[in-house]
Amino acid sequence: MLPDDEVNAVVPKRAANPSNVKRVEAIIPEAKFDALFPVRNIAYSYVNFLRGIAKFPAYCGDYTDGRDADAICRKLLATSFAHFVQETGANWNSLTPAQARSNDAERNNPVLATMPQNTPIPFWQQGLWFLRESGYTEGSAVGAYQQCIPGSHATNWIFYPCAKNASGKYLDYFGRGAKQLSWNYNFGPFSQALYGDVNILLDNPGRVADTWLNFASAIWFAVTPQTPKPPMTWAVDGTWKPNAVDIGNNMKPGFGATVFIINGGIECGGGGAEKSQVTNRINAYKEFTRELGVTIPADEPLGCANMKGFNEGSAAAIKAYLDKDYSWINGKPATGCKLVDYQMPFSLINPGDYKACTDYFFRGKVTYNGKVEVDNTK
Repeated sequence: MLPDDEVNAVVPKRAANPSNVKRVEAIIPEAKFDALFPVRNIAYSYVNFLRGIAKFPAYCGDYTDGRDADAICRKLLATSFAHFVQETGANWNSLTPAQARSNDAERNNPVLATMPQNTPIPFWQQGLWFLRESGYTEGSAVGAYQQCIPGSHATNWIFYPCAKNASGKYLDYFGRGAKQLSWNYNFGPFSQALYGDVNILLDNPGRVADTWLNFASAIWFAVTPQTPKPPMTWAVDGTWKPNAVDIGNNMKPGFGATVFIINGGIECGGGGAEKSQVTNRINAYKEFTRELGVTIPADEPLGCANMKGFNEGSAAAIKAYLDKDYSWINGKPATGCKLVDYQMPFSLINPGDYKACTDYFFRGKVTYNGKVEVDNTK
């Protein structure tokens, strides 16, 4: 990841911008960005968009193996934008520029003012309307989207501890930003990845809405493995190559796989017709690929109704997390942690997580709010 001081220096057309930012600027100049997202909340600024991308050089980054970085970037942007529409779109069938302008002062009003005022805005151009999950404001949903209460989950309440407000109630972790990042167990890892401290964003989740983190949170999700699911980028750029297990589960690279990665448990599987959310994503994807000059291959799976998911044995199931080693060695139980291909609070990505894993399961103490909850030293 790029250090924050370098991210904060990124502005449009700056000669020293990182190469992945320059690539995105060439594909999506500011005028194009405004045209694609005419109703966006003003906090979803073009500068924030570029800075969110700058933070993660792998997004629209360079390739040294002959792959076409520009073509991959176009497809990745079209994919991301389609998901933005589903996650943050106004979803008003009859929404006009005049209505959008009168709704509140936080709209992209200079662009809206140039459009035919009473002509409905297409669904696919209604993305980035919601900065925060519909119906929520900061402090309005104490008790929502949490696994905070001691014992509520095996590990999440300890390792991703919810902060408390002045009244002593746990903060809320409803959806914020272009990906609508939700739950303390997602805010914590995002904060850990950026700052080496889960508490930075758990203590101040509003930053994911009000700063360039509103885009960076979506980009982080796109480039981060969630084994056994691959990063969304791998389903776009060809890094994930399905093996026999994947093919048996009808898992193939393409837009449909990215839907599964984002929300497969709710929107995918079961066979039959695609769910309405998936249809919305597909329709938006087709529009954005057209706008960005991307040709959709005839064999690209766009939906996910017939996909069975990623599981152990998948080519995407890289061993990136740590769990207790339950094996026995020379007649004695193991006393350390091992690499696994499913998600845990302990990851190879984070320095110190092997020690945290072994402390939790074997040898040390784990505290929560100043109280020792796990003591393996007795």
